[in-house]
This record gives sequence, structure tokens and C-alpha cells, in this order.
Amino acid sequence: MMNHQPVDGSYNIFLVLLSLLIPILASYSTLDLGIHIHKSRGKTRNMWIACGALSMGMGIWSMHFIAMLAFRMPIIVTYNTWIVLVSIIPAISASFLALHIISRPELKRSRAILSAVLMATGIVSMHYIGMAAMQMDAIVRYNPLLWGLSALIAFIASLTALYLMYSVKKRAGQPRLWRRKAIAALIMGAAVSTMHYTGMASASFHNRHNMGHAGDTTLSNTILAYAISIGMLVILGMMFTSTYVNRRFESQSLESERKFRSVIESASDAIILADSHSIIRSWNRGAQLMFGYTEKEAIGKPLDMTIPDRFKQIHADGLYPYLMQEPHLSPGAGRRLELYGLRKDGTEFPMELSLAGWEEEGHPFFSSIIRDITERKKAEHKINQMIYLDPLTGLPNRHLLHDRLKEAMDQADESGLMIGIMFLDLDRFKYINDTLGHTMGDLLLVEVSIRLRECVDKQDTVSRQGGDEFIVLLPGTSQEDMTRKAQKILQTFSQSVLVGGQEMFVTPSIGMSLYPNDGNNRDTLIKNADTAMYRVKEQGKNNYQFYTSDMNEVVSRRMNLEIGLRKGIIKNEFTVHYQPQVDILSGTVVGVEALLRWQHPQLGLISPAEFIPLAEETGLIIPIGEWVLREACRQNKEWQDANLPPMRIAVNISTRQFQQSGFVEVVSRALKDTGLEPKYLELELTESIVQNSVHAIAIMHKLKEMGLFLSIDDFGTGYSSLSYLKLFPIDSLKIDQSFTRNLMEDAKDEALVHTIINMAHNLGLKVIAEGVETGEQLQYLLQRHCNEAQGYYFSKPVPPDNISNLLGSVSA
Repeated sequence: MMNHQPVDGSYNIFLVLLSLLIPILASYSTLDLGIHIHKSRGKTRNMWIACGALSMGMGIWSMHFIAMLAFRMPIIVTYNTWIVLVSIIPAISASFLALHIISRPELKRSRAILSAVLMATGIVSMHYIGMAAMQMDAIVRYNPLLWGLSALIAFIASLTALYLMYSVKKRAGQPRLWRRKAIAALIMGAAVSTMHYTGMASASFHNRHNMGHAGDTTLSNTILAYAISIGMLVILGMMFTSTYVNRRFESQSLESERKFRSVIESASDAIILADSHSIIRSWNRGAQLMFGYTEKEAIGKPLDMTIPDRFKQIHADGLYPYLMQEPHLSPGAGRRLELYGLRKDGTEFPMELSLAGWEEEGHPFFSSIIRDITERKKAEHKINQMIYLDPLTGLPNRHLLHDRLKEAMDQADESGLMIGIMFLDLDRFKYINDTLGHTMGDLLLVEVSIRLRECVDKQDTVSRQGGDEFIVLLPGTSQEDMTRKAQKILQTFSQSVLVGGQEMFVTPSIGMSLYPNDGNNRDTLIKNADTAMYRVKEQGKNNYQFYTSDMNEVVSRRMNLEIGLRKGIIKNEFTVHYQPQVDILSGTVVGVEALLRWQHPQLGLISPAEFIPLAEETGLIIPIGEWVLREACRQNKEWQDANLPPMRIAVNISTRQFQQSGFVEVVSRALKDTGLEPKYLELELTESIVQNSVHAIAIMHKLKEMGLFLSIDDFGTGYSSLSYLKLFPIDSLKIDQSFTRNLMEDAKDEALVHTIINMAHNLGLKVIAEGVETGEQLQYLLQRHCNEAQGYYFSKPVPPDNISNLLGSVSA
């Protein structure tokens, strides 16, 4: 066995320091790259991992060979090129493994230990493969203990490097991070250097004299040192330059991101960013206020946690084009959805969701801008109510009725079924409204609407058209079904209605038409039902009737009368006739009542019973009534100027006249313009006028202060309280002719007349009986001390020219 002499060596201190510096610089550069790796995604991340692996691997490898070159021996040492190149592979592989591990969100202990073992294997392999590349006239022997220690140091260095790089990565963006990176780089560089020099210490070199020189495949120490130094400087320079440039861009990007984030955080809308798996990645303050989840609670959770279960499919369908990266969606293309959101406390709210998507490194992302539209929906609902619902009763108005009627007609055309229209008007509503006031009238309409809805089916529509008019739409009905429902409505309203603590009765008049029999369009159907309703009114009210074709004649006459009323005053078609009022005891004429007559140019003489209610309904009673008042005053003054005996002239005042503003001024002006003294004018007021006591007291007292006479006309035909008889300044009561006419045949009428006369006298009022037609009636009234009478027994109403003759011939 040959005896080999040990070869001693020494270290070049300059190269040793250089070998210590290089891994520190490489480690610092790698830590910088680790932060970029953490922030990057997809291909960009892989690029930074590759660059980092090259930087760190070449740093470890360069440190190893520079340190080996720092070791000087008294023999010639060269290196095998191919083995040198092969030794680079384990260093870069170990570095790549380290950077790949820290790129993960979490660093588990078991994974860290396994990775450190593999990294240590790579570093140890790099070191000892590099040692094997040495070509010299000596052999190398290793101390097993130090060899094992070098491997252990490699493991500890690898594990330390992993945790240090992970720690720096997690603290990216914090202040003074460079200090932590510098300390970490020193530790990592020292650990790698320690492993190398421990490995070198484990090797001993022994001289041998029979080995030849290296061939052409060797490199000289000088060339290798220059190559390694220049190569490492280039690599580190490139790394530092790239990280510097990237940091500048990143700084600008961070500034832009901060501004962008500031805008997002200041937005009142919720702005949420999510990835291709619909996982929330960004959650602004607006989202926190809207949904109740903090940013920490929301990040990493599925986006559909903000959506109620019943809307999740709609939400998913809205996201699908972005998740699938459909080609028709250009970058930034958006769409808008309206659905409901779900808050943390479980409450739901309407929201508007604007979606936009983009692609980042091959992966789709999308943003959701969410606006709470609760107030907008409330406003829309309110607007819809204003457009389609009656504000008083909440029933559909004419607009909504027309929409539903059109839809029902379309369905009826397909199915062959009939549609029913009920036109309903409340009897005596105007009297109640005038008597008790509009507030009570409104409350009554609300109660009526409730009752009507209870009388029909769910698919039927009860609509208020205005005033006291209602229309009921009955789709898919029949004549028998409409009859049954009309009878149910009449039965329901046969019971009293309690409104505001006051009991009252109101009855409906119902006209009905059927589609398609009574009209093939909306307007015709409603018009024909309205026509049938007026026929019910004419025949006594509180009933129902189906439309028939002959009813159009009635409607046509009514329309002609209404048109004629508007022209009648202008064309002087109205005249006033006068009926005497006789003092029963003396038989003398003490006054006359002015009664309106209308001679229509085509229809002839129109009965007041026909045109007066129409004038009341249309409001034409006000100008007509003022004309009658002025004409009566003028005529009475003319009689007085003709030396006829002075007498009062009685004029009927309608409810609408009495309630108009300035009525007292109208009366005063008529007296002043005609020159008639107020004591010769008597105003006959109906019971409905004086029911509104607050208004009536003031008006009546003003009239009395002027010197007029006031009487209550048609007394006993109303439903009002008698308390007004002691409150109002009236002079007389007029017994309605319906009581006088049957005075001798009906004991109840006789009793009523007797009672009214006694009551009036007890209150200090005079009594006038209307409708006296026989001597027997007159004698009865005389025996009961009735003061005055008028009727056909004395005279029918006559033109003013006949009054002179009549005054001379009338006697009791």
C-alpha cells in the first residue's frame, strides 16, 4: 500500500470575504424576489420563481467555488468543466424548491421539514459534486463526523432560509422591511458559508506522484475565478436591476392602487371583487355597511353568501358568462341585474347589481358594484300607486281597470268566455256628503270599497272611477253569476254602515253589461253598463239591471238635455212661472213661489223633475239658480211698480247654490240691481242645506240681517235631526205635497201633518202646506190652524202676465 503524504493548504482572506459577501447579496436579492413572487399570479409568478432560483442557486454555487479557489495548496489544482456545470443543477434545484414552497399561502411544519431535507440534499450534492470536479496530484479523504455535521448544517440552513423567506414575504409592505431582509440575508449567507467551510474542513488532501496533468477539458484557476466573479456580478446586477425597476413600477402601482382603494372605500355602494371560483377577494366599507360583514369575515368566503337562496340561481346565471370567459364579452363589459340581497342578520333588501369581468394571467375575475335600491323601490311603488290606485280607497283606478279589462278581453277571445261589467253608483251619497261633510263622505267611500271587495271573487277587480262611482270587472263570468253577485251586493248594503261612530244607510244602483254581447270594446261596455245604471236610478234606485238596446234612447235624451241646459240660458229658453201662496184664514194672496220652466226647441216643455236633478249633477244649477233669483226679484219689483199689492216672492235655493262661496253677495247684488226690498224676498232652503250647521248658521244669520224671510222646503222628507229647528233663524216650514195629497185617505199622513203644524206653532214658526188640491184638504188645514197653502185648488203656476188677474180672483 502506497503511503500518501498529507497536503496542507491556506486561505486567501480576500476571496474568503468575497465568498461570504456573495451569498449574503444573493440571499437579499432572493428575499426581494420572494416578495414579488407572493404578489404575482400565474405566469408572472413562475417567472419570478425561476429568476429567484437562478439568483439563489448561482449565489450558493458561486460562494462554493470562490471559497474553494480561496483555498491554496502547494500543488496544481484544475477543475473538470462538465462536472462543474453539473454541480450547478442541485443548487438551482434546491433554490427553486425553496421559492416554490414559500409561494404557497401557508407554510406547514411537515412540508417545511421535508422541503428542508430535499434542499439540504441539493446543497450537499452541489458541494461534493463540486469537490469531485477538482483535478490534482492528490487524493481527498473525508472525516465522517465533519461530513455529517456539514449535512446537518445544510439542513438547518435550508429550514432557516425557508422560515426567513416566508417571514419576509408575510410582512411585505410593512415599514423598515429592509432591516429584516438584511438580517435575514446575513443569517442565510452565514448558514450557507458555515456549511461550505465545515464541508471543506471534513476534507483532507494527500499527495500522490504518479498522476498526470489534466487534459483539454480542464479550466485554470484564474480563468475559473474570473468567470465565476463576472458571471455572478452580471447575475446579481440583473437581479438587483430588475427588482429595482419592478419596485419603481410597483411603487407607482401601489400609489395607483392606494388611490383606487381610496375611491373604492369612499364609495357608498358596495364594491366586491371575486375570482373565478366566486370567492371574495376584495370587500370595501360600503359592502360592510350594506351587508353587515367585516372585511375579515368576508374575504375568502363565497360571494353567494350575500344572496337569498331563491335568487342564487339568477345570480349564478348572471356570473356564468364571466366565469366561462365567453367570447362575446369584451374586457370590462358589464351587465346589470335587479334582485334581493341578504344581510348578515338575515334581512333581505332589493339591490341593483352591476357586473364587470376581466382576465388576469389567464384567470377570470369579476367585480360586483351593488346599490341598495330600497328607497327607489318605495318611490316606484308610490308612483305606481299614484298612477294605478285610487288614493282614497286603495282600489284600482280607471287606468289599471282599463289595463285589466284589455287583458281580460284578450283571454276571453281565446277561451270563448264572457266578461261582465258592473257600473255601480251610490244612492243618496251626495245628500250624505253635503249633509255630514266631505270627511264623512270619504270615510263612507272607504267602507263601501271594503264591502264591495268582500262581495266578489279574488280574480274580480273592484275599481273606483271617481266620486261615488265604482266599476266591477268580472272575467270569465255568466249572467247567472253576475245576478248572484249583484244580489249579494244589495243584501250587503241593506245593513247600516257605521262610519265615524255614526250609523247611516246607503244603497247602490247597479247597471251591468256583458262582453261580447253588449259591446266589443272597452268604452262601449262601460258606457252600456252606465246606461243600465241610470235606468235603475229612474226606476227607484237600490236595484240592478242588465243593459238592453232600448236604453240608448234614454241616454241619448239625457245627453241632449245636458247639452241643452248649457245653451238654455244664452238662448233665453228658460222662463219663470209663479204659483200663489194664500193665507188660509183670510183667503188673500200673500206671496208667490217662483218655479222654473224650460221650453226646449226640439223636445218641447221639459219637466222640472227631469232637468233640475241633471242641473244639480252637472253644476249648471248655480248659474241657472242665480238667473232665477235675479228674474224673480226683477219681476216682483215690476209688479210693485205696477201698483199691485206688495207681497213676498219665494225662490228655491239648491244645496250647491247655498254652499258656493259668496252666496250672500249673490243675493245682495240681485236685490240691489233690481231695487227689491229684502223683506219681499223669501228663500226656500232644503233640509240637506241646513244639516251642515257650522256653515249654515253663519250664512243664514247674514241673510236674516239683510231682512230676508227664510223657510224650510219639503219638510219631513229628510232623515236629519230636528235640532236645527231651534238653532237656525227660520220663519216658516213648508209641508211637502206628498203628505198633503193623501191627507184625507192616509191616517199616517194626516197624523204627520197635524204633528208638523203643532210643532211649528210651538216653535213660533208659520206653516205653509204645498199641494192643496181639494176643499176638504183646505178645511182640514184651516181646522188645524195651518197658516198658508198653495196648490192647484187655488191656481197652477202661471206666467207673470197672468198674476194681475189671478190676484183679483183668488179666494178661500
